[in-house]
Amino acid sequence: MKEFTGSLERIIYYNGESSFLVGCLRCRGGEEITFVGNFPPLQIEEELKLTGSWQVHRRYGRQLAVERWERLLPVTAEGLKRYLSSGLIKGIGPVTAGNIVDHLGVEALTIIEKEPERLLEVPGIGAKKADLIIAGLARYREIQQAMVFLQGYGITPGVILRLHRHYGADTVSKVQENPYRLAEEVYGIGFKTSDKIARQLGLPAGAPERIEAAIIYSLARAAEGGHVYLPREELISRVGELTSGPGGASVSADQIAALVAELAERRRVFRIPLDSGEAIYKAGYYYAEAGVARRILRLRERRLSWGDEEVKKALKAANRGPIRLAPAQRRVLEEALASGVLVVTGGPGTGKTTTIKALLTLFEKLQQKVVLAAPTGRAARRIAETTGGEASTIHRLLEYGYQEGTGFRFQRHEERPLDAGVVIIDEASMVDLQLMHSLLKAIPEGCRLILVGDVDQLPSVGAGSVLRDIIDSEIIPAVRLETIFRQAGQSMIIVNAHRVNRGKLPQANTRSTDFFLIREEEPGKAASLVVQLCRERIPNYGPFDPLEDIQVITPMRRTAAGVDRLNILLQEALNPAHRCKPEVSSQGAVFRLGDKVMQIRNNYRKEIFNGDIGRIVSIDLEEGELAVSYPDLGGERSVIYDFRELDELSLSYAVSVHKSQGNEYPVIIMPVLTQHYPLLQRNLLYTGITRARRMAVLVGSWKALAIAVKNDRVLQRYSNLGRRLQQPEGSKIGHE
Repeated sequence: MKEFTGSLERIIYYNGESSFLVGCLRCRGGEEITFVGNFPPLQIEEELKLTGSWQVHRRYGRQLAVERWERLLPVTAEGLKRYLSSGLIKGIGPVTAGNIVDHLGVEALTIIEKEPERLLEVPGIGAKKADLIIAGLARYREIQQAMVFLQGYGITPGVILRLHRHYGADTVSKVQENPYRLAEEVYGIGFKTSDKIARQLGLPAGAPERIEAAIIYSLARAAEGGHVYLPREELISRVGELTSGPGGASVSADQIAALVAELAERRRVFRIPLDSGEAIYKAGYYYAEAGVARRILRLRERRLSWGDEEVKKALKAANRGPIRLAPAQRRVLEEALASGVLVVTGGPGTGKTTTIKALLTLFEKLQQKVVLAAPTGRAARRIAETTGGEASTIHRLLEYGYQEGTGFRFQRHEERPLDAGVVIIDEASMVDLQLMHSLLKAIPEGCRLILVGDVDQLPSVGAGSVLRDIIDSEIIPAVRLETIFRQAGQSMIIVNAHRVNRGKLPQANTRSTDFFLIREEEPGKAASLVVQLCRERIPNYGPFDPLEDIQVITPMRRTAAGVDRLNILLQEALNPAHRCKPEVSSQGAVFRLGDKVMQIRNNYRKEIFNGDIGRIVSIDLEEGELAVSYPDLGGERSVIYDFRELDELSLSYAVSVHKSQGNEYPVIIMPVLTQHYPLLQRNLLYTGITRARRMAVLVGSWKALAIAVKNDRVLQRYSNLGRRLQQPEGSKIGHE
């Protein structure tokens, strides 16, 4: 093993996702060496000590393959300023770093550690900022200690930073105690990472902790793919693949089955007989499915509560709107009066919003308190604007917040139900099983529930196919709206959405002003064309604002015309780097002032949820924070992110079709190419087209469109909700 000490001369290559870096080190003796390894983001001229062995790359020559490394304190004033202002220590930006070093000298870090009160001598630093800097330095030292210890187990710096964010000063002890807990407790850490650590620590392949972790992880990953449970044989197969490894370090089916049985005894999983085989549930999804079925069956028993004369007057008022209701819409009103639970489904232009307005009028005339909600902020704001009623997100309706003794949770539940006589949920196809369970727990006895949505769209991002399962069970009244109203029928967006839904290719005639098909089969050229459309052609045609009005949606992430590549191209075209625009790097992405970004996982504390899109309105390099402005019911709402939280954000100039659900945009551009083959499905194309309000532009090939239109196979999600609804005794199994 060779050891070298020096300063980082230059970064030749860095991948933020994998943390892989190729750099050049100027050694203290004067020689320069090329080195490779996994590192967190480094600054030029940082002092490093590298330990590794020489290897010869067939193209790049001799390189030091680094096995261990550590940061050293800078030895010059300028180096220390760069070190302190690198963004690693919250509260220290370029100005503050300069003031600290100018006042305390190159021994500043030692002085702060031993005499922290001397920070108050530095111009511009008060007591509050001094405490922030001291805490930031302590946190930074903890991270460095974790880096030194854990890198020996092959853990990348990016993973170590994520672990520290979750466990803090206890990071090393938690990892040593049970590395398999990481896959279950830490966002973004999978079984393979925790297994690699465990094996490095000496845990055997057949350890019960290893098999248990693989079972729980496999069920959790299945839920991320939409499944509520896994058939027993499929679970055993998945766990077997997950735990197989080099040297025959695999686990037998009998060992896995034995651990499943043990977990069932501890009620961490549940085993339910199927017509053929057995379903294995992770506990939370088992309780949610049983609870949803039980509560829906209980609510559906609600019957007509008013006299004939009252009902007649209310129906007359509800039918008196500017648009004459179609027979199916009138049937919705009648079913809503007679049923405790009702589903209303239909495609674009079929009058779902008009129906909701009529329902609001109907129940207001009957002096019922109506609550209107939707899964996302954008959807809630849209339904409030179009109906004239008040609306909220489901999470706000259920008052998610902190409760002493139990932490963050929904404040509305069976013991403190909603004050409502009728609850109407719009965009119900987006509601997953667990959110539906939380909603139903908060609906009081005697309240009516009306679910409105388009069942032909993609199912929810979370586990389950709640709306489809309820409709397919045929236990709950469901009304499908099919009449396309005259004004909607003039829109080629709506015409083509319905054509696709019926298995026909979309059309674009020469008179169309809202739907365009542009042929381009080569993915790279299609991506360039998408950029050109966003930057020039559509804004000049509209006029449409490239950032506010146009949204690119695409079936896949990692292709030439996928989400990741398009985001890089569109950021460069629509919000290029400029010396007046601050920016920060995280996980291989650059976030710049003015960028469109998306929240990619639920953050209940900030009340921001997976799929919410906003704009970066400020970046404070001194405080290590950026602010994102999100559209809200009352206007815009600014949310602050610490730089360490940026793994919750992604650029959103382009988003996946799944992530676009529940949102509408003035203009959508959607590449549809044969390289998207794995996801070319009718409901995906249909969902994409129906996101457009004023214009839809498809870029791609007729062959890809034909594949998507012909593929009407809805990907099966393992769910027993429909069966439970059809067999009421099945909903009574288990406890909530």
